[in-house]
Amino acid sequence: MERIFDKEKIADSIAKSKYCDVLKTLDIDFYLIKYKKGELVCSPFQTELLFQIVEHGSIDIYFIRDDGTRYSLSNGTADYFLGDMDLFYPKSGSIYAEAAESLTCIAFSIEKHKETLLSNSGFLAFICRSLSAKIGAITTMDAAPASLTERVLSYMKYKCEGETLKGVELAAFHLHCSPRQLQRVLNQCEADGVVRKMGKGTYMLSSEDKDAYRFTAKSVLQDAYASNKLS
Repeated sequence: MERIFDKEKIADSIAKSKYCDVLKTLDIDFYLIKYKKGELVCSPFQTELLFQIVEHGSIDIYFIRDDGTRYSLSNGTADYFLGDMDLFYPKSGSIYAEAAESLTCIAFSIEKHKETLLSNSGFLAFICRSLSAKIGAITTMDAAPASLTERVLSYMKYKCEGETLKGVELAAFHLHCSPRQLQRVLNQCEADGVVRKMGKGTYMLSSEDKDAYRFTAKSVLQDAYASNKLS
């Protein structure tokens, strides 16, 4: 991840944005963020709340349950934005956005500028339209089919700090399987080089194989949820 504070580049990106008219009314500190493919654009592990608008590239948005089951919410491209829900609700511990390719976003701090954002009627109008579209999409949300191996890898990547599973019995409880089933999966993943055993009951995703197990399937919700890209 790279943050860019060049004023000319920022102004150029805002001028090209679909939301240029609204953004120009906001007296806040904008900057750009560049992400590499596979980097998390937002996750529960991030401490800073950011509002981000995709300027170039695309993102995949997922909802990950505690048992590793993945719901694919959307795929967003230019003008898609993140952070609207964070204005009003506590940050979700289950929603992740990941760069599907090289990605550039217009960004600003929600916490630093919250009062300014909530007092701008134009900004609030397009936030309301976005949230309405998301609520509509959630009513038809369904889980993507997943094997236990896929759920284990998803659980390790998205739910375990440092992508490290600590404690087979506790993890098996969250994954709704027996410790023996989980151990069998971990042993096979270790043999395949997908995870590394760090100690008794402790396993870490192997960095060289993370991209191979990146979940990229698109949900049937893609079109409905993509209405975040407001007209």
